[in-house]
Amino acid sequence: MCLLFLYLPGLAQAQPIGVSGQNQNQSLGSISGTVIDQTGTFVVSAHVVLAREGHSGAQDVMSDEDGRFAFQGIPGGGFQLTVSAPGFAPQQQPGALRAGEALEISPIMLTIAAATTEVQVRVTNYQLAEEQIKVEETQRVLGVIPNFYVTYQQDALPLRPKQKFELAWKTNVDPVTFAGSGAFAGVQQAENGFSGYGQGAHGYAKRYGAAYGDAFIGTMIGGALLPSLLKQDPRYFYKGSGSTGSRILYALASSVICKGDNGRWQADYSGILGSLAAGGISNLYYPASSRNGAWLTFENTFIGIGGSAVANLFQEFVVRKLTPHAQGKP
Repeated sequence: MCLLFLYLPGLAQAQPIGVSGQNQNQSLGSISGTVIDQTGTFVVSAHVVLAREGHSGAQDVMSDEDGRFAFQGIPGGGFQLTVSAPGFAPQQQPGALRAGEALEISPIMLTIAAATTEVQVRVTNYQLAEEQIKVEETQRVLGVIPNFYVTYQQDALPLRPKQKFELAWKTNVDPVTFAGSGAFAGVQQAENGFSGYGQGAHGYAKRYGAAYGDAFIGTMIGGALLPSLLKQDPRYFYKGSGSTGSRILYALASSVICKGDNGRWQADYSGILGSLAAGGISNLYYPASSRNGAWLTFENTFIGIGGSAVANLFQEFVVRKLTPHAQGKP
């Protein structure tokens, strides 16, 4: 018997069809992750570019509505992700992928681009003024008495009309304003001021209404309405530096001058006319026996200017030390 052996080249290397392709697929992995901003909010449509070591080409995808992105069928090896989105600074994330690994990388945080931040600062003076007002609304003498109409900040921004009305309203509805009106009405009742109102609870209610009405009308007209129309700032701008004499003169002068919204000093038409207007309106609800005509209104206005000068002196030399949350000049 003869045995015939045939040698076929490559026969020992033969494999079942598809085995090589299956092994290759098993060596491919994936890279996925999430893009967020500094607040933790998902960034939609962020552009994510994948560059792999030793490869000149790159792949790119866009993040979905949940900030998610994914690359499939990626061979193992080193890689770098570059993530960008409008308004944000680009971020790069290097890494290494093992063969067949499904790699989930840590969330990629995008920060606001420097150029965008600068634009926001230039165009948001209103928001900056709002922040300054919030500081002023925390100012209370001895932690109790409102000290809202004083700014201790050198870079205090001018107020918009809406902000002037907000500050006036905040002052008028403060509990201390209501309590102060009640105390003033009590003193008047004890002294039988405005005798036409009478005595008893009915008389006290009328005195209280008149006292609060004077405060409310004076603040709204002199602190909001006229400053908005005349573009003037109703606040006292604390000086806090210089010689004692210069600070005294500054405080006294501030009773008849004020800063305009343009930053220039000018006559305080808002405060003076506001006092006159409030005095004239008060004649509508004062008892007939207490209405002494226009002269009393002017007299009260002059008294008010003197009172403002004294108040400014206290602001300049005393009140700042008694206001815990004041920010600005020491």
